[in-house]
Amino acid sequence: MTKSPPHATRLAQIVLPAAALDETLAFFTSRLGFRVAAIFPADSPATVVLAGHGLAIRLERRGQGAPGVIRLPCADPAAIGSGTTTLYAPNGTRIDLVPLETPVAIPPLDARVVVSRAEGGAEWGTGRAGMRYRDLIPGRLGGRFIASHIAIPGGGPVPDYVHFHKVRFQMIYCRKGWVRVVYEDQGPPFVMNAGDCVLQPPEIRHRVLESSPGLEVIEVGCPALHETLADPDMTLPNGVVDPSRDFGGQRFVRHEVAKATWRPWRWAGFDCRDIGMTAATDGLAGVHVVRPAGAAEVPRWRHDGEFFFMVVLEGGTTLQVDGAAESRLAPGDSFTVPAGTVHALRDCTRDLELLEVTLPAGIGAARA
Repeated sequence: MTKSPPHATRLAQIVLPAAALDETLAFFTSRLGFRVAAIFPADSPATVVLAGHGLAIRLERRGQGAPGVIRLPCADPAAIGSGTTTLYAPNGTRIDLVPLETPVAIPPLDARVVVSRAEGGAEWGTGRAGMRYRDLIPGRLGGRFIASHIAIPGGGPVPDYVHFHKVRFQMIYCRKGWVRVVYEDQGPPFVMNAGDCVLQPPEIRHRVLESSPGLEVIEVGCPALHETLADPDMTLPNGVVDPSRDFGGQRFVRHEVAKATWRPWRWAGFDCRDIGMTAATDGLAGVHVVRPAGAAEVPRWRHDGEFFFMVVLEGGTTLQVDGAAESRLAPGDSFTVPAGTVHALRDCTRDLELLEVTLPAGIGAARA
């Protein structure tokens, strides 16, 4: 037997004052499609419980109290609002009509040189599930990109939940320690070790389960401000293994450093390992780890891409940007350089490793 959903009177309710109860009731039922779940007393109604749109509302015939605001997702806001997306009920409640699904908003790019320091740079703050966050791109290039250094100092089980992100692009690189995670349609939980990386395609459900003490990851995403939504109806793992599944035009990628191969980078004297995101994002993004293979500098050059970002994983180098002072970079430091800006890397140590993230994947690289 299928269990019936709880009656609206047993659900949490939003209580709204309605001195003009009859007119307000007619507005919510006739205009917005709510149904009456309870009304009392019968001889002279003073309270009405309404249900609809996943919401329970309790209208009370009284004049005191704030009328409130209701954000109402609907398939066709313009049709319900007769051309407007804001309505006012007779009791004063504002109804904001919003689409059921909204596209990811990509802010205009405010491209600039940004150098972020691990020591003496942005302060650490506490974010979702108690994780520690450090902003690697203060200002976030106008809100278009975000890069975060995330840490779980104590390790152990993570108080996370199944969730997903409404994004254009998002990746996670494990810098130190290990973390156990699970993803929708990707089989049982697995461990990301230092050097491993994943592409989180748009809206893939996932969960962080546990980590080693001292875990550190680098997360890069677009746009900077995006929704993180819980999915209480999904249990992970979900018993499905489908690595080719399309999530918003992208495929999940799990890159394991233990299985990686190194090949020449675009500049002679350097090698890289390709994380595999170019194909999985259809050219939207490219991610590489770069190291010297005999050379100690990257020549003066410029790119024509939307986004160029590097993090020093190990070793050190000196960043030279035309019109700016030199910056000696150490592990944990990072930088962005906009298109058309001439820059170079000098005095690269033999143990240097850089994480490079570019949009698009095939940025044009020209010597200056």
